[in-house]
Amino acid sequence: MDRVISLFSPNRFANLLKERSPRALLLMVSITYLMGAFGFRLAQLQLIQGRYYRSRAEVNRIRQVPIPAQRGNILDREGRILATHRLSRAVYLWPMEYTKAQWQVKAVQLSPILDLPADEILTKLAQTGYNSPLPVRISRDIGQEGYLALSEIGFRGVEMRPESNRYYPHDRIASHVLGYISEASLAELKAHPEYPMGAIVGRMGVEALANDRLQGVWGKRILEVNARGEEFGELGIRPPIAGEPVQLTLDLDLQTAAETALKGRRGGVVALNVKTGELLAIASGPTFDPNMFTRRITSAEWQHLESQSNPFLNRALQGYPPGSTFKIVTAAAAMESGKFYPNSILWTSDYITVGGIRFYEHSGGYGAIGFRDAFAFSSNTFFYQVGMSTGPEQISHWASRLGIGTTDLQLLGLQGGHPGSVPTPNRKEKVYGEPWYLGDTVSMSIGQGLVLASPLELAVMVASIANGGWRVKPHLLTAQTNTTATQPEPTGMAPETLAAIREGLIAVVEYGTGRRLNDGTIPPTAGKTGTAEVVGQPDHAVFVAYGPVSDPEIAIAVVVENGGYGSVGALPIAKKIFQAYFSKHTAQI
Repeated sequence: MDRVISLFSPNRFANLLKERSPRALLLMVSITYLMGAFGFRLAQLQLIQGRYYRSRAEVNRIRQVPIPAQRGNILDREGRILATHRLSRAVYLWPMEYTKAQWQVKAVQLSPILDLPADEILTKLAQTGYNSPLPVRISRDIGQEGYLALSEIGFRGVEMRPESNRYYPHDRIASHVLGYISEASLAELKAHPEYPMGAIVGRMGVEALANDRLQGVWGKRILEVNARGEEFGELGIRPPIAGEPVQLTLDLDLQTAAETALKGRRGGVVALNVKTGELLAIASGPTFDPNMFTRRITSAEWQHLESQSNPFLNRALQGYPPGSTFKIVTAAAAMESGKFYPNSILWTSDYITVGGIRFYEHSGGYGAIGFRDAFAFSSNTFFYQVGMSTGPEQISHWASRLGIGTTDLQLLGLQGGHPGSVPTPNRKEKVYGEPWYLGDTVSMSIGQGLVLASPLELAVMVASIANGGWRVKPHLLTAQTNTTATQPEPTGMAPETLAAIREGLIAVVEYGTGRRLNDGTIPPTAGKTGTAEVVGQPDHAVFVAYGPVSDPEIAIAVVVENGGYGSVGALPIAKKIFQAYFSKHTAQI
């Protein structure tokens, strides 16, 4: 020790420099380098990487294990389950168990077992970070074969846990209303710091509309583990809070009847309570199975979805030419404007000529008739004359009063809807830069030309006639019923006008174009058929109805794209819904 001290004494050091200068310099540089290296490494471990290693040491002792919250059930009006959860096996990875390079090897090994591309596994790890002390879920529902394979191999850093996964017990039924779920994206995780990695969010329909109520709050377990990751104690637990149930106004029986009758054809169907605006059924075709989105979708499944005609489009909320069902609006405008009276009579013929163009009756003239027979036989030439005398402004005004273009889609809460539209001369000039012609009024009066209305709006329109002149506000949540926001609004239609239109709609079913509904299988109903022309394609089939006539309760609107005559393509669907409804409510009639 004395030799070491004397080595560094000033005199000794000076003598070394004088006597053996090269040797002394080498010794000094070596000692300085070693001390500097040790100092640098110490600073690096304590100051630069100290937090990392403290975290790593803590993770070797403590793990915070997230506990997913059960998503709330979605129920129909009678409390029957439309969306719930079922037991599944989720797979989690602990990023800090391996380096990035090691995970690249492990991802290739895990890929065939989990039926996930290795790149997808690595992407999820990269999103949470390879130094993250928290696990990342890479599979919400591993199959039996994968479960057994992982159990046998026993990968370190790979954990399987029993969890609940979203489940739609009726498969495709009400899929456009219910929507579907998926894991939150990276952007959503950044926008919502309260979301844990792997959080589930609604993507469409009620799942998105009521996501805040349905999702619940994840819990957390704090476990003590050894260096090999084996648990040997629980330090604490914060239990998850399950999501709240959401009850809909939908009737599962009516919804099933509507979708079964539609048979996946392109179109939309709506049934609602004529007094409250509660939606009893809202169907769209083609449809999809939301259960697909509770797991990883295969490329074959996605290609099959894409091969269909936009199955995610809710056609019950899209605008269609309403055809002759719009004659309800034309009649209301005619009588409310004072141009016509409930007992007015007009001469009908094979066609009328306007501006040198012939506008035809669909099946020959009916002679002198009034509103009752004009509705029953769906006389075009009768309503051509009524429309021209009444004028487009009045027709457009009463279309709005009856819900076309004015039905509140925000209250409904479903995405992707578009309000209908009824043109006026000013609107046509503004939008298309073209003047209004008398022929436009002729087409408008029978629901053709630029007129568009969704099945939802047509249901509101016919409900306004059924309930005595009140425009209902369609809604899906039972909590909204009979609230200020959903109170029906008066249309201002005179009782005489309502009575005349009702008479006509009853006649349609009694002896007119809708008599197929009058076969004794259901109580007396009223309705209006429509056949909407589509350029270059077969006609759309349209039908609106309400019942029972004695005390109306339910209104229905059906549109089947390229379905032909309304009495053939659309009426049978309404009939199936009526049968399902009256089988449950006959005793109350």
